[in-house]
Amino acid sequence: MVRHIVTGVMMACAAWGTAHAQDTTPPQNAQLQRQEIARGEPTRWSQPDITRAQQVHTLRKEIGAALAEARQACRQGPAAERGPCLKEAQATYQHDMANLPQLLAQSHD
Repeated sequence: MVRHIVTGVMMACAAWGTAHAQDTTPPQNAQLQRQEIARGEPTRWSQPDITRAQQVHTLRKEIGAALAEARQACRQGPAAERGPCLKEAQATYQHDMANLPQLLAQSHD
């Protein structure tokens, strides 16, 4: 599951190469991450999702985070490539959301 999401993000970012290998975490997410790290590891990080609803919620959240990171990477790239990059990021998001049941099944194999 995560492999598919990461693959999509990597494809969206591939055009920029290592010269643009900057942090692609949106600033608001980075700030929340720093606050969580300062408080210590949340209990939820070590608790698996038990119900299908919890699993779906987590997967949707991960897919959305991958989209946010891909968009941030696109915005950091050259202006001429930004439009196609954003379209590809959105297409990957839509593909992952449309295939959510399959991704969920793969993550539990």
